[in-house]
Amino acid sequence: MSLSQPKVGFVSLGCPKALVDSERILTQLRVEGYDIVPTYDDADVVVVNTCGFIDSAVAESLDAIGEALAENGKVIVTGCLGKRADVIREAHPGVLSISGPQDYGTVMNAVHAALPPKHDPFLDLVPPQGIKLTPKHYAYLKISEGCNHRCSFCIIPSMRGDLVSRPVDEVLREAEKLVMGGVKELLVISQDTSAYGVDMKYAEREWRGKSYQTRMKALCEGLSELGVWQRLHYVYPYPHVDDIIPLMAEGKLLPYLDIPFQHASPRILKLMKRPGAVDKTLERIQRWREICPDITIRSTFIVGFPGETEDEFEQLLDFIDQAELDRVGAFAYSPVEGAKANDLPDAVPEDVKQERLARFMELQAEISTAKLERKVGTVQRVLVDSIDGELAIGRSMADAPEIDGLVQIQDGESAGLKPGQFVDVHIMGSDEHDLFGLVEA
Repeated sequence: MSLSQPKVGFVSLGCPKALVDSERILTQLRVEGYDIVPTYDDADVVVVNTCGFIDSAVAESLDAIGEALAENGKVIVTGCLGKRADVIREAHPGVLSISGPQDYGTVMNAVHAALPPKHDPFLDLVPPQGIKLTPKHYAYLKISEGCNHRCSFCIIPSMRGDLVSRPVDEVLREAEKLVMGGVKELLVISQDTSAYGVDMKYAEREWRGKSYQTRMKALCEGLSELGVWQRLHYVYPYPHVDDIIPLMAEGKLLPYLDIPFQHASPRILKLMKRPGAVDKTLERIQRWREICPDITIRSTFIVGFPGETEDEFEQLLDFIDQAELDRVGAFAYSPVEGAKANDLPDAVPEDVKQERLARFMELQAEISTAKLERKVGTVQRVLVDSIDGELAIGRSMADAPEIDGLVQIQDGESAGLKPGQFVDVHIMGSDEHDLFGLVEA
């Protein structure tokens, strides 16, 4: 790389969907001959991709912008908080440019204005799969932008707009490039994966000489042709989710479902503007397990939503007890500026929210511990993520990166394991989150 290359620093905050936005901007920067550097001192300009979903994320984003200004001075802001430019300008009037999520053109124009590119096609080679911020062996595959729902606690549609699906052939071609570049696991993400293609009336497209609908099930069938792990996230509990469970049973799709139920009280779900047939939900979970006994179900819940009574919280605990979900995240309700739920009466006091959250997580820890204990003595297929001393750290089919548990392989180093390698592991022990084992002889 020439020493005269213009240098860009990059700070990426927020969810996997924002991470994909960052990857696309970084790829374009590299295509145009910019060097990406890891420190403020080395950078000629810094891009900060922000998050603005909850108050703590807003504060983190504003702090990151302030740090970049203090350390470097030339800062371009993009991402979800960019939709609230007044908040950014009030805190940091010196930023060069502000743009919202997926606005790659404005970011590139701002970079060009601050730092004209010096492109050398013989030096600036970019891999076909683009620049990735994840390890080489897994990647996020974003299939759509925006969301058609109007959940009362959420402001994402006001930031990212209504659902806009990517044509299925475009997604499959991107997946194919990622796999050719060494990716072993594809993590399918969007705001609402189940709604994929509804805005395109499920238009058919051709890939590898075969026709596929722009629809969740057809996408999974296409991805299964690539021979890697594929994992679905943010699956809204529509009836047609039932259609993909047989694909899991057939080994065409990882037996893993990330489906945010949010609560179990019909009244609270109605206030949230979420589906509310809790009895049917339990029946469906049971049916999914009958079709695919190995299925892992991950979910998220909100406790202390405005108006939540003790009885309604107990309904949630009863649901958790009966559903026996494998992986669960929970949050005490936090007001988000612009969310409709802020206007609801009977706010739950902060100390009550935290007490309920603690009870919820204590029950879920017991469930998780018991479920993982059942895996002791089994052999699990594991994808190695890293080597830590004598241990190899990996994930089973039941574990998504960064949000679920891990498998610690005690003899990983002596077995010569490397990141990105699949290995069968004999499970010797467990705790409430992780599994421990040895390479299967």
